[in-house]
Amino acid sequence: MIRIDAMWLACTPMDMRCGADRLLASVVQVFGAAQAHHGYLFANARGTRVKLIVHDGFGIWCAARRLNQGHFQWPRAGGATPLTLTQQQFDALVLGLPWQRLEQMQRIAHI
Repeated sequence: MIRIDAMWLACTPMDMRCGADRLLASVVQVFGAAQAHHGYLFANARGTRVKLIVHDGFGIWCAARRLNQGHFQWPRAGGATPLTLTQQQFDALVLGLPWQRLEQMQRIAHI
């Protein structure tokens, strides 16, 4: 398995027709550099597709996921600052779950 130490999420929509080279150029443009063992997530404007690019220290890995129904819970493009994700948030995001509310969903409180 590929080791991923940090996961970053780009808020600006990406054209999903682009390949690994264009994604890598976007990583360098958005994040400043592609760090080894870091994963970078991009989504299309509709939020129905995501691409993950990972630099493993030797090369680039690119993976894609598409939802047939619904959309991924993605932050608004207005926030240009890239976000960092925990492993739990990443797992929830790629399943289409509300990853921003994981901490709230961990407990049940009396209202």
